[in-house]
Amino acid sequence: VQLVESGGGLVQAGGSLRLSCAASGRTFSSDAMGWFRQAPGKEREFVAAITWSGNGFHYADSVRGRFTVSRDNAKNTVYLQMNSLKPEDTAVYYCAAKIKNFYTDADYWGKGALVTVSS
Repeated sequence: VQLVESGGGLVQAGGSLRLSCAASGRTFSSDAMGWFRQAPGKEREFVAAITWSGNGFHYADSVRGRFTVSRDNAKNTVYLQMNSLKPEDTAVYYCAAKIKNFYTDADYWGKGALVTVSS
């Protein structure tokens, strides 16, 4: 099973980026998928999750209203649209599948995509 992120990069504060995560090796159409991030010197933290149906969402307070998570089960892909980016959003963003334990962990992880927001 592989989760491969794409779409990271360098952006100025106030800008936007869209992350994608393509899963292969199994389908996750029955599982919650989403995103975590880890900033330099900090612990990994939950960012956003979407239920298997795509009708339920959960966001960290720090990103609610700025980030949008979505999924395409036909493509086995989850997305994270990030708007109004701030320097404090700088982190490695990890795709996660089969999110569990009240959004603190997951069974499957990608290798991460670096997002850098300059001030």
